Amino acid sequence: MSITYLEAIRAAQAHALSVDPRVFLYGQDIGEFGGAFKATKNLSLEFPGRVLDSPLSEDAIVGVAIGAAIEGMRPIIEMQFADFSTCGFNQIVNNAATLFYRTAVSCPIIIRLPSGGTAGGGPFHSQSIEAIYAHYPGLIVMTPATVEDAYSMLLEAVVIDDPVIFCEHKFLYYHLKAKSLPTEAVPACQARLARQGRDATIVTYSAMLYESLAAAEELTRDGYEIEVVDLRCIKPLDTDAVLASVARTGRLLCVGEAWPWGGVSAELVARVASEGYELLDAPPQRLNAKETPVPFHPNLWSFHRPTATAIASALRRLIDL
Repeated sequence: MSITYLEAIRAAQAHALSVDPRVFLYGQDIGEFGGAFKATKNLSLEFPGRVLDSPLSEDAIVGVAIGAAIEGMRPIIEMQFADFSTCGFNQIVNNAATLFYRTAVSCPIIIRLPSGGTAGGGPFHSQSIEAIYAHYPGLIVMTPATVEDAYSMLLEAVVIDDPVIFCEHKFLYYHLKAKSLPTEAVPACQARLARQGRDATIVTYSAMLYESLAAAEELTRDGYEIEVVDLRCIKPLDTDAVLASVARTGRLLCVGEAWPWGGVSAELVARVASEGYELLDAPPQRLNAKETPVPFHPNLWSFHRPTATAIASALRRLIDL
């Protein structure tokens, strides 16, 4: 008996629907069809009238959710792909994110973004755009990397009064499994120490956690112990956990699947350089996807994103500095 990352997301939505009558699901083909990835499979039968198909308009989907939230509801909306959420960008960043600041009225909506790359996904179905939303005050951005976090963080998002961008990685949907759903949870805003070490720190999130753990394991053959921090949530960012790890190791490598320019890894390097410069034994480094559109061909895609091999090479360069 096991449960996948995708099934955990479905189970969290079912639980939220069962315990809170204010919750409803809204998105393209999420009703009878069950969504592009089946994250809402059979939920329309279990909760009739509360799992609703939307028009093919991301702008309208987010607008409806904002209006419902103003009237006291707790909508969970699904974008078929994170890439398409930019069609609703104005509603998200100009209306949802600023609503409480402008009116003192909360906007408790969740926007689920199937994010990140898979082989053959190409430039329109593979992007990691969490940093775009993290740029805007008023939005919380979650990036769960485990089955347990996919479940517990989505449930935590339901009770938060601010809009939450929930970035769930498509590559993890079917590849990641756990024996059971969690009964306890760490608050979403706290980073998790995924591996202890002494020679360098990797800070990462989402699917890059597993490439980073594999690279850390590879470095043990060279006699190095690498610490790995899983951010879990990139806005707010658990800077204290990052600085604590750097204090133990003296070296920092930030790893992300998104593009490097103005991204999460850039923010991490800036914070550590400004708030923990005295902790560093070497300049902080980062490793991201190549700064091109995401390629279609699987071989090019596997070169475009950071891999365990590329991360291990970056670690060796960092340790030699």
